[in-house]
Amino acid sequence: MIDFTVAICTYNGENRLPDVLEKLHSQIGTETFNWEIIIVDNNSKDNTAKVVEEYQYNSSKAYPIKYYMEPEQGLAFARRCAVKHANSPLIGFLDDDNLPNQNWVAAAYRFARKYPKVGAYGGQIHGKFEGEPPVGFERIARYFALIQGEESYCYNYKYKNTIYKMFPPGAGIVIRKEAWLASIPERPLLPQTSEDIEMLSQIWEGGWEIWFNPEMEMDHVIPKSRFDGDYLKRFFRDNGLCRYYIRMLKYKRWQMPLVIPGYMANDLRKLMCHWLKYRKVLKDDKVAAGEMELLLSTLLSPFSISRQKLIGK
Repeated sequence: MIDFTVAICTYNGENRLPDVLEKLHSQIGTETFNWEIIIVDNNSKDNTAKVVEEYQYNSSKAYPIKYYMEPEQGLAFARRCAVKHANSPLIGFLDDDNLPNQNWVAAAYRFARKYPKVGAYGGQIHGKFEGEPPVGFERIARYFALIQGEESYCYNYKYKNTIYKMFPPGAGIVIRKEAWLASIPERPLLPQTSEDIEMLSQIWEGGWEIWFNPEMEMDHVIPKSRFDGDYLKRFFRDNGLCRYYIRMLKYKRWQMPLVIPGYMANDLRKLMCHWLKYRKVLKDDKVAAGEMELLLSTLLSPFSISRQKLIGK
């Protein structure tokens, strides 16, 4: 009987995987339950398989390390492969640039036992930067899967006069397998930049609770290339173009034409306010330029996904 699965989805991760596996080898507080590690190789072209094979051969730990190849490119398909092969009711997803703290597995397992209605939950994610973040990075940190907090809370619920509407990042997310099987369709509609929100929205719409667990802490390695101006523009463009579909997930078909004008008016207002505030520095301020791309793409997002696809979803 396996109680908890750690699933690592990787693509060309031969240089990153060893750090993640070493962190998992040093986990504490797991003596009272059984757990496993699943590595899903998302069609890597490097020596990822060889690295995993060496760890499988040399590992003397009580938990098994299993390897699976997923040829269809995309994190959603790698995760689906992990869900298919996981032997436990709980699956903690780590990317190959996520470095969990020593008690991450134990804290993740305890939380699900404490909250039986939780379908998904994430924890604290700290940035481990390989280069200096640009000025103003704190304004966009959440888009890089960075989040902190000292108390647990349920998303989309009011807590201390605050309504938490944002879902946790997909990095380090723990999914109850039952919630996944009941809520997630065969194929995602959105690209990888927004498929985490799509996944969690579907679980939440299925009636499951989504929580933040501060006891689950990890570092997210962020390479210097993520701070390149062109990368930030592409990244935020992709995020913005998906916004319409994400918003419409909570509405019925007949409600969509009624709410879209209000969203577009508000998006236009935000875009103009941002331009007025940062127009003199947009050429040199990477963060402000990225935010501008996000706002513009959000305004255009109703035209980026066909109505037929949205209704079919």
